[in-house]
Amino acid sequence: MGTDFKYQYAHTWFRNMDKLIHYVNQDGRVNALYSTPSIYTDAKYAENNSWPLKKDDFFPYADSINAYWTGYFTSRPALKGYVRVLSGYYLAARQLEFFKGRSVARPTTDTLADSLAIAQHHDAVSGTSQQHVAFDYAKRLSIGYKEAEEVVAASLACLVESASKSGCGSTGIKFQQCPLLNITYCPPTEVDLSLGKKLAILVYNSLGWKRDNVIRIPVINENVTVQDSSGKEIVSQLLPIIDASIAIRSSYATAYVGESPNATPKYWLAFAASVPPLGFSTYIISSTKQKAANSVRGTLYTSKGSGNDTVKVGPGNLKLIYSGSEGKLTQYVNSRSMIRASVNQSYSYYSGNDGSGDFQASGAYIFRPNGTFPIQSEGQTRLTILQGPLYDEVHQKINSWIYQITRVYKEKDHAEIEFTVGPIPIDDGIGKEIVTKVSTTMKSNKTFYTDSNGRDFLERIRDYRADWDLEVNQPVAGNYYPINLGMYMKDDITELSILVDRSVGGSSIVDGQLELMLHRRLLQDDGRGVAEALNETVCVLDKCTGLSIQGKYYLRIDPLGEGAKWRRSLGQEIYSPLLLAFTEQDGDSWTKFQAPTFSGLDASYSLPDNVALLTLQELEDGKVLLRLAHLYEIGEDKELSNMASVELIKLFPERKINTIAEMSLSANQEREEMEKKRLVWKVEGSSHEEPNASRGGPVDPVKLVVELAPMEIRTFIVELIGCRKDVKSETFETQI
Repeated sequence: MGTDFKYQYAHTWFRNMDKLIHYVNQDGRVNALYSTPSIYTDAKYAENNSWPLKKDDFFPYADSINAYWTGYFTSRPALKGYVRVLSGYYLAARQLEFFKGRSVARPTTDTLADSLAIAQHHDAVSGTSQQHVAFDYAKRLSIGYKEAEEVVAASLACLVESASKSGCGSTGIKFQQCPLLNITYCPPTEVDLSLGKKLAILVYNSLGWKRDNVIRIPVINENVTVQDSSGKEIVSQLLPIIDASIAIRSSYATAYVGESPNATPKYWLAFAASVPPLGFSTYIISSTKQKAANSVRGTLYTSKGSGNDTVKVGPGNLKLIYSGSEGKLTQYVNSRSMIRASVNQSYSYYSGNDGSGDFQASGAYIFRPNGTFPIQSEGQTRLTILQGPLYDEVHQKINSWIYQITRVYKEKDHAEIEFTVGPIPIDDGIGKEIVTKVSTTMKSNKTFYTDSNGRDFLERIRDYRADWDLEVNQPVAGNYYPINLGMYMKDDITELSILVDRSVGGSSIVDGQLELMLHRRLLQDDGRGVAEALNETVCVLDKCTGLSIQGKYYLRIDPLGEGAKWRRSLGQEIYSPLLLAFTEQDGDSWTKFQAPTFSGLDASYSLPDNVALLTLQELEDGKVLLRLAHLYEIGEDKELSNMASVELIKLFPERKINTIAEMSLSANQEREEMEKKRLVWKVEGSSHEEPNASRGGPVDPVKLVVELAPMEIRTFIVELIGCRKDVKSETFETQI
């Protein structure tokens, strides 16, 4: 009954089903009815059967021997990236909306919430819709973002004036944001500061612990200085913006904004920001008549591509070593962890099967490769290396449609790889699926690990299924898995981890090697309902080209058993990047902000390293939805896989908690009521009922401490009393 697109004729379906039910029931042997999931579940429970306990998932899925549904793990990577970016933005916007106070009228974050929710449809973020529908999803997301952007700007303007204690009336501060910073387009920072203007940058951290990260913004002026909120000049770094970035900026900014950018920035200005938990710090960019004392211009090195020279990159503990003659990465060395490993990184493509043999082509759903081909550099790959005090960059032009920048930061022990892939050429009539491979000498024994929805990591064994004997028909596609947070492999000594900035497909097809599929462009439909080829294009001024994708992944090698902490902590930072807001200032006063720094937590408090704040949202009735998650699995880390505690009083330091109710995960019923209705199932092969997982205990109404067991997520509705402004004096008087 039904299937995709059929319920536009619902009256026809129900009219005929009504007749069918009527005549079946007239017979009397069967009672037919319109059922519900609850009715069905109760009926199965009443049978009192024992059930098999399944701990893994159903990936990868195939509906015939040559049709593995593993292509959609990467399909439409731009839409996947957009959903991921706006998911993190929505998390931050809800927090700021709470700190200011939710508006009765618009703007609110609700439109963005709705557009993100509809993007979770199984043909939306999956990349398996038709092109005009994908455009509609992106349009809805954009509309939601624009409204949430107003909420963020108004909330930040309110918070920086909070020292006035007069509430959040009309404020003269107008904050701008840069959603197209990934294509080097940020009009608020591309102003001429030599005329005496100053640029204030407010950096907001939506995580529950302090963060230190490098901020990068495009600027026009060369002689600029960066000050923190105390007026202290801090170290900054200037690097030239490459021609490839300017070309993408010009084309894509025109496509998005509808007009060509006015100015062209010349440099990336980078500086290290330190930001409190659930709070912001402020930095001021201004012009100097001469080169600022703490501003360092990156030095340029270009490999000649000859001889046996090696190039060492990285200003901190981590060094990447490249072969100057081949222009390739050869070694990963970390002086802190004493890791020295041979590493190679390359690009390849799988040619998409066109289905001419058996009508099964590679398409939006199906990954069916017809051979793998290394992508050779067009001539020798020359390394261009930019070095500075904060980080080094390695630029590699792989060919005319793949460009890569690798960054190694002084204070970080991982490599950040930024890739630009596209337009994928199809002049030869062959669709292509682009992968990057990271190869080592590790003895991984066919085994690797991928995340399950960004939570636990599941063991994957090449060409093997735990539940049945696998017949291998597709040795590549049949070993692909969805990568949402990351993947890793290990041997007896080390473990190699890769984290991603959006959902992609990935695998380990060869021992000691991990691969990610970054982009796909195909010319045939795969026969699963899309009825279109996955051939994304971008049109500017009536000229259409294949879609280019820019993204990042992150690479690190650790001693065995020590990689989990990096995967979990950096995973949170990738999902929730620092939010930047900009405003211009005139005059000699370096800042007009009453409160240039802010933290929503108690000044002495931050969340434990193993806990994430998933939700902090003011609901329509004024109550607060709070959701906390333990980030680690049992046994994943020696120290951080233990029970964690969160002090709610310090989460809301300036307001009193009146009531707190623990809810189900989706907050539609109280946990206590839900557990009364919960069914307990018998487990096959055991006299026991289903095993109980470790859980945090009830919340003490006086101490107000929440316990979280490994992988546990707990949801609360909190009622607060006390106003947002001038609360400290009221609290003090109450205590007296």
